[in-house]
Amino acid sequence: MHELAIAESVVSQVLERTGERHVSVVRLRVGRLAGVVPDALEFCFELAAAGTPLAGASVEILEQSGVARCRSCGTDFELVDPILLCACGSADVELLSGRELCVASVEVV
Repeated sequence: MHELAIAESVVSQVLERTGERHVSVVRLRVGRLAGVVPDALEFCFELAAAGTPLAGASVEILEQSGVARCRSCGTDFELVDPILLCACGSADVELLSGRELCVASVEVV
């Protein structure tokens, strides 16, 4: 389960910025095409945060839709799954967003 490794990385990154201050909320921006299961990430975050100033912090996951641009017809369109196919039938598309995985903000008490 790679969500545990992601959660550990998030905890580490937040601790680098906040030090020993208690954190109450961590907001993550996660693209729908990032291959992350939000419920699993929330569960793993709780495990990774145990024994740190992030223990007990809530995690809010802001899911971002995928967006692609068709190189054939120039249309931008939303992706709900990893099938990169434009409505015009072209598979020559550029992924613009949807694979993000970052800490958007934290609340420190």
